[in-house]
Amino acid sequence: MNQFKKLAASILTLTMIGGMFAGCASSPAANSSSQAAPAPAASETPASSAAVEPASSAAAKALTGGGSKIVYIITPSHSNPFFKTEAEAASKKAKELGYEVKAVSHDDDATKQSELFDNAIADKAAAIICDNAGADATVAAVKKAKDANIPTFLIDREINQSGVAISQIVANNYQGAKAIAEKFVDAMGEKGKYAELLGKESDTNAGVRSKAFHEIIDQYPDMKMVAQQTANWEQTEAYQKMETILQSHPDIKGVVCGNDTMAVGAAAAIKAAGLKNIAIIGVDGSDEAAAQIKAGYMVGTALQQAAKISEMAVQQADDYLKKGSTGKDEKQLVDCIVITKDNVSKLKSFVYNG
Repeated sequence: MNQFKKLAASILTLTMIGGMFAGCASSPAANSSSQAAPAPAASETPASSAAVEPASSAAAKALTGGGSKIVYIITPSHSNPFFKTEAEAASKKAKELGYEVKAVSHDDDATKQSELFDNAIADKAAAIICDNAGADATVAAVKKAKDANIPTFLIDREINQSGVAISQIVANNYQGAKAIAEKFVDAMGEKGKYAELLGKESDTNAGVRSKAFHEIIDQYPDMKMVAQQTANWEQTEAYQKMETILQSHPDIKGVVCGNDTMAVGAAAAIKAAGLKNIAIIGVDGSDEAAAQIKAGYMVGTALQQAAKISEMAVQQADDYLKKGSTGKDEKQLVDCIVITKDNVSKLKSFVYNG
């Protein structure tokens, strides 16, 4: 990539970080995220924000659980391999630590999620591990569990309030999306038309990733976004949206996707249209994306370490229940790993064996 432009990107990022720290005391908007500033290079680091409190001081009184040995694991649909990995990794870790497990799905429905929290409360759950159904919509459910003495540990997606959940452990989407966007610009030769497929609007990760993509791509005046569609994280919807985009813009040279599921759908539509040499990127690090990278249909992805994050949440739940503290900040970032054809052989089931 053009070195001068990379230097300019670094200066711009540093300038933005300064502005973010200056305003970090303000309340987050509905689609904001503590991931707006990049984390340090360590693989597991807390988000830097004045609003972040250590878990030990987030509540005046430690929650001791509902009385049973049941850990509820609540995620979006297991039909998505990312969320299935979360549920399986968390379940395995909880069982290793001596807990019973109830792994259920809210299907990205906030009302259903609230009902599942009610079930956890009725079952006197020890703790709840949750990949939530909305940054705002989930706050009330977590508060309800807290009032019932049950601690909640959030993974993958944050909520728009601190001091309610004990931990919020998420992938550093900002860092990962920017890193894979640089690979996209390289693959595009710093020029050409491209399209973007966005994730679910209620998910803060969708906005964070899109903004990070554009912080890199928009520095190149010869790169032009000709279409932007929401595909709600879904493969079938991404396929359909990509078909429509290709009808209007058959000359596009690239597609940026908010997750791997949409990237795989886009790749399938491009292949069905008989087109080749279109650069596609995603975010997640799924086995399906890895297969597309190996076959040459995707440039790369940013691996979110889903299994690691889920295991961290369960371990912190166990520590909290036994000691009254996790010893960690409430908000924690786990850096993504850029996956391309050069290292894709080391990726399997959202685990990088580098």
